[in-house]
Amino acid sequence: MIRFLSALLLIFFLMSCSSDSDDMEDRLLAPETEMAEAEVEKGEFVSVAHPTSGTVSISEDRMILMLNNFKTDTGPKLNVYLSSDINANWFVDLGELKGIEGDFDYDIPEDTDLETYKYVVIWCVDFSVSFGHAELDL
Repeated sequence: MIRFLSALLLIFFLMSCSSDSDDMEDRLLAPETEMAEAEVEKGEFVSVAHPTSGTVSISEDRMILMLNNFKTDTGPKLNVYLSSDINANWFVDLGELKGIEGDFDYDIPEDTDLETYKYVVIWCVDFSVSFGHAELDL
């Protein structure tokens, strides 16, 4: 009888552990789902003066610009612009490019009108040329 009760307790314990691990797995996967939902505008980079690729997205609160799977050539001084057009005639400078390959985040100034500045341009400051750009799908 004691063995029978011990076996039942063991089965009950194993069953409760497996449902806890399923819940844990759901909790671990939740941040990825939330992050995917948090990206509202997206675009793909197009090469101009140099090969440039990857995607760009804007956080749901419109405060962070995210470059994903980004890749371009090195340059003397490359900056990330939010621009009104692909030639960067009117732009908001988000700062120097953080790297030529990888995933990078940039803060967007609070009052930036993303309806006006809907292009992300990788701009070579020294030579006044675009390495590549992406249009945000609004």
